[in-house]
Amino acid sequence: MNARSALFDLYGDHLRARGGAAPVAALVRLLAPLGVAAPAVRTAVSRMVRQGWLAPVRLAGGPGYTLTPRAVRRLDDAATRIYRTRLEGWNGTWHLIITTLPGERSRRDRLRAGLTFLGYAQLDDATWIGPRWSEEVDLLLETESVRAERFLARHDGDSLGLVRRAWDLEGLSRAYARWLAEAENMVAGTLDAPTDEQSFAARSQLVHEWRKFLFLDPGLPQELLPEQWTGGRAADFFDAENTRLLPASTRFVDHCLTQHNGSAGRAPGDLSGNPSHHDGGSSA
Repeated sequence: MNARSALFDLYGDHLRARGGAAPVAALVRLLAPLGVAAPAVRTAVSRMVRQGWLAPVRLAGGPGYTLTPRAVRRLDDAATRIYRTRLEGWNGTWHLIITTLPGERSRRDRLRAGLTFLGYAQLDDATWIGPRWSEEVDLLLETESVRAERFLARHDGDSLGLVRRAWDLEGLSRAYARWLAEAENMVAGTLDAPTDEQSFAARSQLVHEWRKFLFLDPGLPQELLPEQWTGGRAADFFDAENTRLLPASTRFVDHCLTQHNGSAGRAPGDLSGNPSHHDGGSSA
């Protein structure tokens, strides 16, 4: 697993709900079950600091890193999409963005990747369409120094046909089917009395692979999706396994954090309170 992606997952899925900060030593311990070595963790942390996602901070357990406001916005937005906590009805309004074209290819690529991540599809070189507005669009345009005009519109025609032209739903359906088959193997080792660490590792892998759909699935309203949508079955499986593995994963995270906060950490099997469906959200 890529160290930077694993850190985004860890902060979004666990640390965001615990204040958004952790000692370096705890980060190393938490990513060890995922096969991420300590040097890779430190390199990824340094990179995320340079990119404005993390900031250094002094904690009780030693030097650590906390989420920046930019990272909090990104992780909170990702969480609503990963866990579908904001299931709003669609009123038939499309959001259109018409941009100027950056001269540099690298900026064009970043703009394209950013808008795709936010759920927009490209109709032509300068025109993008999405079923809902994202607050991150303004930040993306400002960061890339791109001017844009924004419009609200209603499609006078076959909206299902528009969706099929703008997004590759057949390819997305195949991707969900592959994920389902792979996800069953990911959690197979946790069906019979797994340790907290094993549950944490399996759930982390599950979330890590699921979050990749943030870059593929625009989160279209139900009425714009085909019947018997494969993504719905995949989401049901993800929700069930995430819920099953969450208590043990939470115990493991709490144990690692208390160890490195200088406290007499709880035994890994102890868990106080009832965890919510998820601790926070996953990465971008």
